[in-house]
Amino acid sequence: MTATARTPAAAGTPVPRPPRAQGRGAPGPWRSRLYRWDVRYTPYAFVAPFFLFFGAFGLFPLIYTGWASLHRVELASPDHMEWVGLHNYVRLLDDAFFWNALRNTLTIGVLSTVPQLLMALWLAHLLHYRLRAATFWRVALLTPYATSVAAATLVFVLLYGRDYGMVNWALGSLGISPVDWQNGTWSSQIAVSSIVIWRWTGYNALIYLAAMQAVPDELYESAALDGASRRQQFRYVTVPALRPTILFTVVVSTIGATQLFGEPLLFGGAGGQKGGASHQFQTLGLYLYEQGWFNFHLGRASAVAWTMFLILLLIAAANMLIARRLRKSH
Repeated sequence: MTATARTPAAAGTPVPRPPRAQGRGAPGPWRSRLYRWDVRYTPYAFVAPFFLFFGAFGLFPLIYTGWASLHRVELASPDHMEWVGLHNYVRLLDDAFFWNALRNTLTIGVLSTVPQLLMALWLAHLLHYRLRAATFWRVALLTPYATSVAAATLVFVLLYGRDYGMVNWALGSLGISPVDWQNGTWSSQIAVSSIVIWRWTGYNALIYLAAMQAVPDELYESAALDGASRRQQFRYVTVPALRPTILFTVVVSTIGATQLFGEPLLFGGAGGQKGGASHQFQTLGLYLYEQGWFNFHLGRASAVAWTMFLILLLIAAANMLIARRLRKSH
């Protein structure tokens, strides 16, 4: 009787494995379904908190103020709403104080935005070159932005004091008579604008600096080989490359100027909601605040809020048109 010899499998030939039983190791239909749900719905769970907060603090106030602007509603009885249609908007357009606030908003916006962005561009140009303690200067530029609005405004109120302010002291040492910074029209608007300039110049300078560092060095090297000075390089190389960034900062600064509230409110002191004794620096934000929380006209204040919202939409539309033209020109 011959024994059957068992030969090992040839080298390189795969040995078939027995099929795995449906148990612990094999994923069942429930686990596969759970995995598909996890892949499909987990991203929505991560972004859900944002939409919840946006709905509660963004979308709902927007819809409610739009509905309230079509009613006569008082702060003393916010549940009692009387339908008036567009009456609040018509009355708003007939109010001289509204046009005064709109004019002050535009004036303060120009006085604060133009010098602010020019100074930010100049500071970014200086920081773009190698300086000693560059990190220190960058942190110093961000310090005003990190400072509280209330603290900064109160310091500027002391600086612009009529009798004992440091600004009038400096003017007096130059032979210039003291200025009543809070009661004059132009002087008060310049004072409020200077607070905005001080707070936001460094922030915009760092935005410009980041954009400058993205400009290829080859452009500067080619300009230097052609004999261009640093001033010419800045004018013909840096500024054209920064056009989209400059447009962005102009739009953001304009939106901030339209919503200006804290600086003029604190600068005016006890009657800050009026923007001075003659409403000489009352902005749209202060006008809204006065109508809603001092005159108790919530419907009219809602109409002011929606008017500001429409102004911001016009600014955004102008930004889109200008950006599209810039892209076509490039």
